[in-house]
Amino acid sequence: MIVAKSVITSQRSHARQSFLTRHASEVKGTLSGLDRVRFRGTLRWLANTQGMGAWLHRANVWLKDFKGAAMRLTETIKQATQQLAERDRRPVESLASSSIRKEDDAKDIAQRDGVTSGLVCVLSAVEPCITFTVGPNRQAMMREVRRHEGKCLHQYFDLIDPQLGWLNVRLQTWFPLTVQVVINGREWLSRQLVKKGIPFERRENGFVDIADLPAAQRLMDRQSRTHWPRLLNRLRRRVHPSHQTLFAPERLAHSWSVDETEWATDVMFRSPEALARLSPRLVRHAMTHFDCTDVLRFLGKSASVQQFTAAEMLTHLARRPEGVRLKHALDRNSIKMSDKQQTLLRVETTINHPRAMKVDRASEDDPNGPQSWQKLRKGVADLHRRTQINQSCNERYLEALASVEAEATLAETAAEVCRRTRWKGRPVPRPTAAVKWPKSPG
Repeated sequence: MIVAKSVITSQRSHARQSFLTRHASEVKGTLSGLDRVRFRGTLRWLANTQGMGAWLHRANVWLKDFKGAAMRLTETIKQATQQLAERDRRPVESLASSSIRKEDDAKDIAQRDGVTSGLVCVLSAVEPCITFTVGPNRQAMMREVRRHEGKCLHQYFDLIDPQLGWLNVRLQTWFPLTVQVVINGREWLSRQLVKKGIPFERRENGFVDIADLPAAQRLMDRQSRTHWPRLLNRLRRRVHPSHQTLFAPERLAHSWSVDETEWATDVMFRSPEALARLSPRLVRHAMTHFDCTDVLRFLGKSASVQQFTAAEMLTHLARRPEGVRLKHALDRNSIKMSDKQQTLLRVETTINHPRAMKVDRASEDDPNGPQSWQKLRKGVADLHRRTQINQSCNERYLEALASVEAEATLAETAAEVCRRTRWKGRPVPRPTAAVKWPKSPG
């Protein structure tokens, strides 16, 4: 058992103090930060039909030769991947279906081969994507570049990075050559704690004990202030070295955005019994008391009639092997509560659609002008503000749960008294009270 370095009252709390104060005797502390984050690297010149056509013209590629040029480029990427895998002596495997859980396969390979750092494997699968093709425009009597939903080969690079730990990079091998990077903040924190010499106990994707919680929280806070383009470009160069020569003499750089962020607040209980006693009451309260108005408020929106008609709010309760999960979803964003690893209560906000949220910045049309509240962008430049919004959502949710009592309900209190008595292994019949009817006047 790791002894915490400080108590809750001296810890910088990332959850509302009212919830922690009510359960102070049963809670060791909280830890808030990035969970799973999915980044997207886009070659903006090739992201639309006009840009794609302009690049083909610049590269002296006729539209009638587009397919051949794209196939040669794809073959170059595949050969570079094969050379990378051979250099690191790691396997390249093709998957029969895109629905196979690739991370599970990669972890099996890492365990089988004893891989603890570097490239684990490369998994290839044909998956749906947004891509380009060339077809005839009969009205204009000419060929044109078309953007459509199709399928192409994707390569998944599973890495154990010395800084970030386990992560995944997906490379689309056909135009527009999108790159996707998935990292985990808890995995990253594990590496940071080891480097700082701070003892901790981690179970799967959750920390059940950390010797110095304030120091761990400061490390997680620092993650959101990372120079993301530098970090992501390093990972892209690690698995996609051929990018440097694909577009020579042009140097097309990736523009990085955030497709999805998961920001989790873990309330760390001292014992499984304490969480087991409280968790069902929290779930029951959220199911019976949180309506659309509350969910809109949790996600930082005002409850207007227009928002009710424009989006649909869904609440879903699921019982999984690791615990119960209650999820409220609205407009591709969600907030959920779950119990994990017996002693963790996790509140997590997921943002896929940030445009309805605001950030204080200058307008893109006038970067040097005055700042005002603008729509939150997906670009990594707004990620720090996005994490602030996530944390506020988690705090509002925990604040709403602060009124739930941990004491036993009336039914639970009366259960022992109302339990049927047994005599010699057999239940004793309940006594029936004799009813005395009043005599009739006659």
